[in-house]
Amino acid sequence: MCRDDHPTHGPTLTRREALAGAGRVAAAGAVGVTLLAEPARVWADPVRPVADDLDVYVIVTDGMRPDELGAAQAPTLHRWAAEGTRFTDASSIMIAETLPNHAAMVTGVLPHRNGVPANAIWDRAAGTDRTLDRPDDLRAPTVLDRIRTEAGLTTASVLSKDYLHGLFSGRASVQWAPFPLVPITDHSLDWFTVEALKRTITDHAPRMTFVNLGDMDRFGHMDLSGTSLRLARNQAVFNSDHKLWDLEQFLRATGRWERSVLIVLADHGMDWSEPLRLISAAGAIDADPVLRGRFGIAQNGGADTFTHLGPAAERDASLARLREVIGGLPGVHRLYDPAELSLGERGGDLVATCHPGWRFSDPTPFSNPIPGNHGHEVTLGIPFFIGGGHRIVRRGAVVDRPVRTLDVAPTVARLFGLDHGGMDGRPALEAFHL
Repeated sequence: MCRDDHPTHGPTLTRREALAGAGRVAAAGAVGVTLLAEPARVWADPVRPVADDLDVYVIVTDGMRPDELGAAQAPTLHRWAAEGTRFTDASSIMIAETLPNHAAMVTGVLPHRNGVPANAIWDRAAGTDRTLDRPDDLRAPTVLDRIRTEAGLTTASVLSKDYLHGLFSGRASVQWAPFPLVPITDHSLDWFTVEALKRTITDHAPRMTFVNLGDMDRFGHMDLSGTSLRLARNQAVFNSDHKLWDLEQFLRATGRWERSVLIVLADHGMDWSEPLRLISAAGAIDADPVLRGRFGIAQNGGADTFTHLGPAAERDASLARLREVIGGLPGVHRLYDPAELSLGERGGDLVATCHPGWRFSDPTPFSNPIPGNHGHEVTLGIPFFIGGGHRIVRRGAVVDRPVRTLDVAPTVARLFGLDHGGMDGRPALEAFHL
């Protein structure tokens, strides 16, 4: 039975509890919120917005797999998909990680244009690997700032992960700083995130909101039963789904459901490996006198990127040897030239992915102890659907043409009357009566 059959399901929050759960969301100028000045509203002719009574929510169920969008495990999401338009051939971009796919969602361009090819890169200037979590790491405009500056409308980001908040800092009119953060995972639980989202909607009425829910990903990474029972993961999916049911009740109770367009998708899937199915690329490089000290490695769980550190004249020979050594390791699935994946100069000089059920662990064989990983090909598949209560949403439709995370930004741009001709993605117009 669908949860909307039980409107009293779950506890009723007092105003004090809601404020506490929302963490740092409050009026402009309060701790944890950045509110940017709004310019005068100007529409670029001849492009026009689809509707003036439109609130768009891009909701990322971080790490969710397509096979988890079931009526028993995720009844709210399943119902939203059935009542809207579902895309059955949806995928993330490579490398199938959080940061590059969130960047693709809101820029609509590939990593070689937006500067975010993976969660972690080898930073030549710093001489080490690092996470792309700084505002200047994102080198392309987003629909968050374009809607704010070109259309003069309020946008918001409510992102559960600390590094996502860092990467997108300064892009939206209103930004929630995730709080409280869970130690080690550096994310705020979905309960707090959705409460923050509700508070943001109440206080600022954003017209476009970018939301990340991180529990499925974070608990999935740590699930020791992932290769079989997936106990922690399944519970996280169910809990997050229930919190989205709570969001729907809030939108309905406040008269906002009929204004809503929900673009719901994941940024990548998830794969689980057994404890000893480890690939130590660093160990293999250190054991080879030709390669030792000549490559920097950025580990991304299901994929590693390698950056040549030696003299330019030695690059081709070193890469040829690296391909031999890394390609021969048990568990390595495929090697890519970064240009094949449109990663740009930050993508290094070689990319290696692992077979399903394996993971990279560098610099030591046990430096990546978590069983759940992604980044490799088996984690490209994602759920993707468009729902909500707005009259333009097409009901009960199933579309089998390929869509990617790249298609979110042009879809949002089209809804708000912004030009999207220069984007690498294309709008998912099949989901709308236009």
